Amino acid sequence: MHILKVVTIGFLILEISNVIVLYFFPGSKNANGVGVFKAWEKSKLDTEIHHFVRYLVNWVAGAKLIFILLLLVLLTTADEPQLIWMGVALMVSIASFFWRLFPLIRQMDRANEIEPANYSLILGWMIFAFIFVFLSAIIVTVII
Repeated sequence: MHILKVVTIGFLILEISNVIVLYFFPGSKNANGVGVFKAWEKSKLDTEIHHFVRYLVNWVAGAKLIFILLLLVLLTTADEPQLIWMGVALMVSIASFFWRLFPLIRQMDRANEIEPANYSLILGWMIFAFIFVFLSAIIVTVII
């Protein structure tokens, strides 16, 4: 099996677990559930705010589901050049985390709004690893 397909399938498994958590166990602290944010519990004190937060959590899950299904279509229909471009697109989309989301979660982490402490660093390194793995798979695909 193509190395880029293997890496993408691994990524899809992680994303599917995240979608399941966001839809059915949003308060979880596992699989990037929003339970790591102390504001999740605080939002429950204000029904209007909690409805809004739940809406956003489900919106993210829905967007991830679209992303997952499009990747599955590409995995089953794409030729090698398309798979390489898919890998590049994944790298760019994953890297966008460092533009807006990482500064926010790092700020919340420093303000003790996230549990466990330093979760932002763990998440940042994990996302950096995804980018590195996709880059490596693209390089291996191009070289071989």
